Amino acid sequence: MQEVKTKWKLKEGARHALDTEVYGNLPPILWTLLSQRGVTEPDQLRCFLAPRLRDLSDPFLIPEMHQAVRRIFQAIDEKEKVAIYGDYDVDGVSSVALLKKTLEAYGNEPRPFIPIRGTEGYGLNEAAMERFFKEGDQPSLLITVDCGTVSFDEIAMLKAKGIDVIVIDHHEPSERGKPDCVALVNPKFGDDFGYLCAAGVVFKVAHAMLKTRHLEEFDLKEVLDIVAVATVADIVPLVGENRLLVRHGLSLIRQSTNLGLLALLETSGTQGDVSSSDIGFRIGPRLNAAGRMDCPEDALATLMTKCPVEANVLVDCLDQHNRERQNLEQSILKEALLQLEEWFDPETSPVIVVGSRSWHPGVVGIVASRLMRQFHKPAFVISIDKEGVGKGSGRSIEGISLVEAIQYAGDLLITGGGHHMAAGLSVHEKNLKPFRESFGEFVKKETEIKKIVPEVWVDAEVSLEELSLEFLKSYDLLQPFGSHNPQPVFISRRVWLTESPRKLKNSHLKLFLRQDYHERDAIFFGGGDRDLPPPPWDIIYTINRNVFRGRTSLQLTIVDVRAAH
Repeated sequence: MQEVKTKWKLKEGARHALDTEVYGNLPPILWTLLSQRGVTEPDQLRCFLAPRLRDLSDPFLIPEMHQAVRRIFQAIDEKEKVAIYGDYDVDGVSSVALLKKTLEAYGNEPRPFIPIRGTEGYGLNEAAMERFFKEGDQPSLLITVDCGTVSFDEIAMLKAKGIDVIVIDHHEPSERGKPDCVALVNPKFGDDFGYLCAAGVVFKVAHAMLKTRHLEEFDLKEVLDIVAVATVADIVPLVGENRLLVRHGLSLIRQSTNLGLLALLETSGTQGDVSSSDIGFRIGPRLNAAGRMDCPEDALATLMTKCPVEANVLVDCLDQHNRERQNLEQSILKEALLQLEEWFDPETSPVIVVGSRSWHPGVVGIVASRLMRQFHKPAFVISIDKEGVGKGSGRSIEGISLVEAIQYAGDLLITGGGHHMAAGLSVHEKNLKPFRESFGEFVKKETEIKKIVPEVWVDAEVSLEELSLEFLKSYDLLQPFGSHNPQPVFISRRVWLTESPRKLKNSHLKLFLRQDYHERDAIFFGGGDRDLPPPPWDIIYTINRNVFRGRTSLQLTIVDVRAAH
């Protein structure tokens, strides 16, 4: 079954050779990229190209921050038992580690708890809470991070037990309003900061605590590395304060006091300056793999360890979890594609919904993402347990909200929720096909199937001559790249090969390109599976700083190749 062909679209935007007193002459290409992002005025330039920590806003602007901080300090002063309950992904584990470090700085020793994905599922739930109470003493204050916004029944149960609950979260609100907790610190209930991930909200809580009761020995700069990792890994928009936090967090990782993060950099082969791409493809997947393989405590321990020997042991465990995850992913993807051959038509089928009793629930989200990208269709991949209850993860395309799709098919589901582009659900096996049909009806109402084709927006046309290490220095000012600030895509026309492509592992290709008299190296991930036309080519690509054996070079990462027009 072949991938859907991608349409290339060149963005408009004249090059502006402008000067500023602060930055002098910037390369013309950079002005094109900045203007496309709406950055044209001097004050916008400074905030975008050189965001400062002093520009952080008042954390008490987030709703119910005062109530949360007041209750936390009460627990600290009265030496109460506090528990932190978080999710099992990078954002959740990072949030738990960050809040635990903050409370420890004030003399409290909170108990961390993370549910097991496969047997207990996401967020506050009955199965996880049963284990929570069995494994430790009952706290008087429970703080949820990266979950809890829609946990009405579970929070009511905790309140009945005499446990106060503070929710620190960033997920979408329910139509039911707010659960009955001491404080719900979620920017989605306010007018700003809705782009923050959970670790970003926890950072705001820590900032608010320090503004209320300053500690000389606790420096928030030391936790920016964890906040940056969580923000990039959770794929939240890199705008506003997210851009500021990630920019500074990435710059500090090499000097981090977090032994686990340093060990992850070494094991993953991350060299030179750490980029958002390194987090997204090297660090994040290893931390996420622990939760996917039902060992989230390994990821949490990695971020909290104070022993270098233990850090290396834990990172080796994460690496093993990641290899197991990769093997499972390939197996499930193969089986999912076989299922699609029975009923799926890439031209007319509006959605992808597949499920099996043999699939590991921790990996279905990655497979859903792979299927969504391959066919450019919103996709749910569902793992069904022996009782016939399916737990699925979905990934969507631009313009299709999974939150709204879940609401549309609500009568067929046990539960569901999440973000517009990524969501989870539970469904009885007998309702799998009816849900697929209902999901398809929703998508057809939202858009015309024929118009749902993958597009790559190309930021600018450049020659290989223009791409140099000197240009890369200015280009790096646009970092960090991610959601809402995507890595620029360039096009170069009539490019030739100087030698045959070199095949690497996993069907990747090493390419040696020439345009006129200028040569550049390139990597084409998955290019070995493509039927490439004879040169000359038009190519679209991103550029990256490549560090190998201490030598820095500019490398092209190919996005797509066409016969030259």
